[in-house]
Amino acid sequence: QVQLVESGGGLVQAGGSLRLSCTASDRKFSWSAMGWFRQAPGKEREFVASITRAGGTTLYAESVKGRFTISRDNVKNLLYLQMNSLEPEDTAVYSCAASKVYSISYSPARYDYWGQGTQVTVSS
Repeated sequence: QVQLVESGGGLVQAGGSLRLSCTASDRKFSWSAMGWFRQAPGKEREFVASITRAGGTTLYAESVKGRFTISRDNVKNLLYLQMNSLEPEDTAVYSCAASKVYSISYSPARYDYWGQGTQVTVSS
């Protein structure tokens, strides 16, 4: 059972940056495709970014493309999300997820393990 814990959220002004981290408890982390999702109050969970197990391929939502960068360090069992040029619309709880089967995906249904999430608030 992989346990995921996010950190790095907080309050930032529009135009600012944050870097989120996700720590995996299991060495099998390196076997999994990983993703970031977010959920704002009253809205559905939304795909943000995904990365293949070796980190060679990434996928982004159109709303964050060019501003956010997903990366991973399989030696340290860490997943990152660098968020630049943040906008108030980026305010949400951000969660990381791991998939046992799929190489990369935007669909939350294809992820098997989830973290609890970290709050990101962007003020205007």
